[in-house]
Amino acid sequence: MPHHTLAAVDLGSNSFHLQIARLVDNQLYPLDNLKETVRLGAGVTPEKQIDPATAERAFNALRLFAERLRGLPKDAVRVVGTNALRIAKNANSFVREAEAILGYPIEVIAGREEARLIYIGVAHSLPPANQNRLVVDIGGGSTEFIIGHRMKPKLVDSLYMGCVSFSERYFPGGKLDRKSFKEAEYAAARELESITTPFRKEGWREAYGSSGTAKALGIILVENGQSTHAITRDGLAWLKEKALKAGDFKSLDLPGVKGDRVPVLPGGLAIMTAIFEELDLKEMAIADTALRDGVLYDLLGRTSHTDIRDTTVIQFAKRYHVDQAQATRVEAAALRFFDAIDSAGDGAADSTNQSAGSEQNNAELLTERCYQHRQALGWACRLHEIGISIAQAGFHKHSAYIIGNADMPGFSKREQATLATLILAQRGKLSKLSAEQMQDDLFVSRVLCLRLSVLLARSRRNPGGQRFSLLRHLAERKFTLKVEHDWLAKNDLTAYELKQEAMEWANVGVEVVVSGE
Repeated sequence: MPHHTLAAVDLGSNSFHLQIARLVDNQLYPLDNLKETVRLGAGVTPEKQIDPATAERAFNALRLFAERLRGLPKDAVRVVGTNALRIAKNANSFVREAEAILGYPIEVIAGREEARLIYIGVAHSLPPANQNRLVVDIGGGSTEFIIGHRMKPKLVDSLYMGCVSFSERYFPGGKLDRKSFKEAEYAAARELESITTPFRKEGWREAYGSSGTAKALGIILVENGQSTHAITRDGLAWLKEKALKAGDFKSLDLPGVKGDRVPVLPGGLAIMTAIFEELDLKEMAIADTALRDGVLYDLLGRTSHTDIRDTTVIQFAKRYHVDQAQATRVEAAALRFFDAIDSAGDGAADSTNQSAGSEQNNAELLTERCYQHRQALGWACRLHEIGISIAQAGFHKHSAYIIGNADMPGFSKREQATLATLILAQRGKLSKLSAEQMQDDLFVSRVLCLRLSVLLARSRRNPGGQRFSLLRHLAERKFTLKVEHDWLAKNDLTAYELKQEAMEWANVGVEVVVSGE
């Protein structure tokens, strides 16, 4: 059943947003929201490190969010990080501390995934239409471009330019002059070169701008009588001249210029001006929704069992001509093994000194974590052979590379990396896995289930599930695979490979016993 309340957190390069909505008849209605201007992107040093002062400012914002989110189930909340966390070299340590404060996992999403989610949010706020729509979202560190039809994005891209990064680079201290503005416009135009031709070829009837920069520019133009409802080319030219004459936005005494946007308006204006020029736009309407709205609708799909990630896996299997019968055999065996060892109490914690409430919370967390691991194991089984379309030799490496580097709608970068690692581990040496991964009992269980199912289905025939059972011995790193003795005696190759498998696990400190019944 879907949850009655869902929450989305957008850790943007300029601002952090929390949006909470209630679910009524499969529709989302805003319930609460919080915004903190963190300027995370401005705090990324030339060495690509989030500086301590900016990190602390971000953590303080997340402490406020954590209080409001308290009590919501894990799968009713989705937290996404964007460009600043994509480029920062210390993003992993930042995310770990941020997750500890917030109490929910953080997904650092790729630029095209960000674009997809933005379009979903915008599309839900617009009336139905039969023509293509262009959506542009100028963020703090990147700008997303999407052409979509109804609820489906058709063409998506993300360019490395944003209002924070451009303001810092071309307008230090907020000062504007014609030379620096022209340099910023040229830089934006160069970024746009890669998408101009395909986007113009696809075409659109209406253009919409979402998020802070578009809204800020629209408000300024409307409140100063330069437009009735939208951003226009003439309006942008008027604002540009006003800003250049004033020398900075602080000195620009105009209605609609809000103080919290002043530091990033120069970069946003330069980028928007270049977009209008390169894409030959005359007008851009303002959308009321943004990334966080798309995250909420995507989350609604997950809780309603219409997870976009399942669709992505299906599409990848078709694209790479996966042998569906084999994938089904492997998945059935792997999930049967995983369910058996999970039901035996895999990962259970000692609760002797815990309160009843703490025990319940731990059980809920464990159940949700096991579900997520089971879900990812199923995806890995369905995609474990996609690399065969490149070459049979070392196909697991090709499979892992594709999964780790492709655009996969719905998946965060961390989810893709974990899935790629799991697929890479389906065969070969286990020493390629990190010590940290090997300390995660649920990850070890998934790898073992996948490897055993691949091994037993090597003949590309159904080995028969009733012949095998997998047990985990609690409180020790030991598994027992029980096999019908008669079957094992008639399948010498499989018996040999199972012994080799047990030896490989012994090399990494895990005991796997093959027992003939």
